[in-house]
Amino acid sequence: NCRAWFLEAGHILGSACIMVEARHGGKTVRILYTGDLGRFGLPILRDPQNPLPECDYLITESTYADKRHASASDMKESLTWIITQTRQAGGKVIIPSFSVGRTQHVVYFLAQAMDEGLLESIPIFVDSPLSTNATEIFKKHPELYDADAHEFWKKNGDLFGTGKVTFITDVATSKSLNESKEPMVIISSSGMCEAGRILHHLKNNIEDESNTVVIIGFQAQHTLGRRIVERREELKIFGRYYKLLCRVETLNGFSAHADRDDFAKLLGPLGPGLKAAFVVHGEGTRMGAMQDMLKLAGCRKVFAPQPGQSFVL
Repeated sequence: NCRAWFLEAGHILGSACIMVEARHGGKTVRILYTGDLGRFGLPILRDPQNPLPECDYLITESTYADKRHASASDMKESLTWIITQTRQAGGKVIIPSFSVGRTQHVVYFLAQAMDEGLLESIPIFVDSPLSTNATEIFKKHPELYDADAHEFWKKNGDLFGTGKVTFITDVATSKSLNESKEPMVIISSSGMCEAGRILHHLKNNIEDESNTVVIIGFQAQHTLGRRIVERREELKIFGRYYKLLCRVETLNGFSAHADRDDFAKLLGPLGPGLKAAFVVHGEGTRMGAMQDMLKLAGCRKVFAPQPGQSFVL
């Protein structure tokens, strides 16, 4: 007595919201679970499905429910400017990035910028086996690109800078990047700087004032990435403290998460028809912002459930 179907979420390649329809005792209940919702106008991916179908209950995230992201064009301009400035200083640009979605967006931006003459040729390395594998999956599915990305793909045969961007999987080549003193861009995982090869690039580069670390996504509390954003004087990496002397730039507009305008556009119309909504993912103030938005949209019952709490639908 149940059926479910998937709706385009626009967050990462293949991501989906899930609508579940359950029939019991002659009644039908429809529950929409958003998962991570994407943004309108996010590069490469198609936009989230809009409008979403009516439902009785909504379960939603709220990662950026109190924020408004910068536009994609603004992010490309800001990133190319940072790279140009760092290059002139003779430094490296270190970008911690999530392997699936975020890395591909950044590389696509840089490929576009070089194609448009906005960025002079500079060595660009994606140092992550997982990012390399994920990018290969993106390459295999141009049918999932949005119109702009599909046009760029038809023109260039690739979105990800073939011949201009080097993808690294082996350890020896990864280590050699830290031995080089030439200006370059290094994109490496993990996105919150908690594990992976990015830790080696950070410890080898953050004490040099000519270098720049660019943070391009949400950094959870108590992570190394969060401490970088907070510009702590010293950072503990592999059991040793390093002085944070390099330049730090934060570009949250690269986030693949919906912001408050996207949430209002997608979820606001559902408000009057909802029996209840549940906000299940996000930091406290942002969950509160989502609750306020849904109430303003006409949903009378909005909950931020605590662990172990249950509800009868």
